[in-house]
Amino acid sequence: MQYPVQHEEAQSKGVFHIDKNGQRVAEMTYSRTNATMIIIDHTDVDESLRGEGVGRQLLDALVAWARNTGTKVLPLCPFAKAQFAKDASIRDVLV
Repeated sequence: MQYPVQHEEAQSKGVFHIDKNGQRVAEMTYSRTNATMIIIDHTDVDESLRGEGVGRQLLDALVAWARNTGTKVLPLCPFAKAQFAKDASIRDVLV
């Protein structure tokens, strides 16, 4: 199932997240190192959504945003790192 992904950024921190019934049920957080680079540091998906591809939806939203803004990405989060290793089509945003 596709869920609407929201994006927020304040100062040097940002998050792509999915809310359901007013509760945050999934998020991918990042830290901004400079105007053109971020580090993905954490992905968390609620147990109720596991296996639905929600983590990948968050990453796809982040990759689309990175492409649109010219932002380079360094994935330190194990989930994001594994997704970049598996899928060459999204590696263009990597540092």
